[in-house]
Amino acid sequence: MKYISTRGQAKPVTFTEAVATGLAPDGGLYLPESLPSIVGRLDEWEALDYRGLCLEFFKLFATDIPEETLHRIIHKAYDSFTNPAIAPLKTLDDNLFVLELFHGPTLAFKDFALQVLGNLYEEQVRRTGQPITVLGATSGDTGSAAIHGLLGRQGMKIFILYPDGRVSPLQERQMTCTGADNVFPICINGTFDDGQHALKEIFGDQEFRRRHALSAINSINLARILAQCVYYIHGWLRLPRGKREDAVFVVPTGNFGNIFAGYLVRRMGLPIANLRAATNRNDILHRFFTTGDYSVGEVRPSHAPSMDIQVASNFERFLHFHQQGDSARVREIMQSFRDTGRVHFENFENEAFSSSCTDDSGIVEIIRRVHRDHGYIVDPHTACGFTGIDPSRPHVVLSTAHPAKFPDTVNTAIGQEPTSPILEKLKTLQVRNYPLSAETADIRSFIETHSG
Repeated sequence: MKYISTRGQAKPVTFTEAVATGLAPDGGLYLPESLPSIVGRLDEWEALDYRGLCLEFFKLFATDIPEETLHRIIHKAYDSFTNPAIAPLKTLDDNLFVLELFHGPTLAFKDFALQVLGNLYEEQVRRTGQPITVLGATSGDTGSAAIHGLLGRQGMKIFILYPDGRVSPLQERQMTCTGADNVFPICINGTFDDGQHALKEIFGDQEFRRRHALSAINSINLARILAQCVYYIHGWLRLPRGKREDAVFVVPTGNFGNIFAGYLVRRMGLPIANLRAATNRNDILHRFFTTGDYSVGEVRPSHAPSMDIQVASNFERFLHFHQQGDSARVREIMQSFRDTGRVHFENFENEAFSSSCTDDSGIVEIIRRVHRDHGYIVDPHTACGFTGIDPSRPHVVLSTAHPAKFPDTVNTAIGQEPTSPILEKLKTLQVRNYPLSAETADIRSFIETHSG
């Protein structure tokens, strides 16, 4: 299988090449040239455990990796997960389910993809003998999950940009208290969107990119999206049969990667009735799905900091499908957005999606209500998924982080401070980070100095 750029001006590449580069040379994002159907496979996949399902799914895409190697990469990825089900589906009531995605090493859904991607990178270094430099930007959970996916691995250095004062204290400690020599957490004076902008500019410098063997860890890397596809299939197959066809999957999302994975498997034939984008007060995606207006506003700090985003990088992949693969039109739209910060789609309709938004007071109230009604504690991001649920039809809320990562907000809501042994240990360790401006030139210079 070959992979093409959303912007249509880069040559098709193999799966391994798409993973190694992350961002296409023309600035676009990689997608499969064609999507395989999974319709005829769901019955046989129902009997598989999570690792087995993940392997079968990746075999459809990683066609240039020997199956034995792929088996090792996938199976090793989930060794550090603490729940034997990997992604357990919890029942709160007859029509309300929670897919827990926080049992990995950093207690967030990003671990599902980044443990796999870390193993793919390790295999790349082993096969080529060439070291790589991994670069990413984070609004909170991506950075810690990326770091822990590459922690201490030979032949890899990882640089993570995160916005000063805009991630939770425990998220910051997960990035800055590893003590690993190959990890460089860069604390930028700006927002996540500033970091994402610098990252894309650096990847656009082809000479710099080649010289440092840059690879992308953000969800612009297709391997991350594919790894996230698996838990939609897994969750759907664990619903009672009578509830599957009408189920709404509710996805807390800011950067559009998590929900795009659900959209991709829906296009491949998984009969998800609807995908609901659950946003916080930074509601660019909610505004888009309700009005067709995709316009940048000011990033406002919230109780759900990982969703404090205005420019959703995976939106371009959705555009590829929405524009029926017309890469010239995608280029035109993305250039217009870059120039004006706004794109408007007249008479926008897409039956796959609905959306909601939740402000900070709503987040606190939902945490309180879910705990009162169900005896269950959710983190602030997952809380956004409980807005506007129709009790007459099945809903699966994706729980994206362990509540112990956000103890202050949870304590405000229910008078309890959730804890985790993993996080408690972090509080005793020394923070090590590298403060920088959000200017691309400063970040590029830092990488130049430290990647040798």
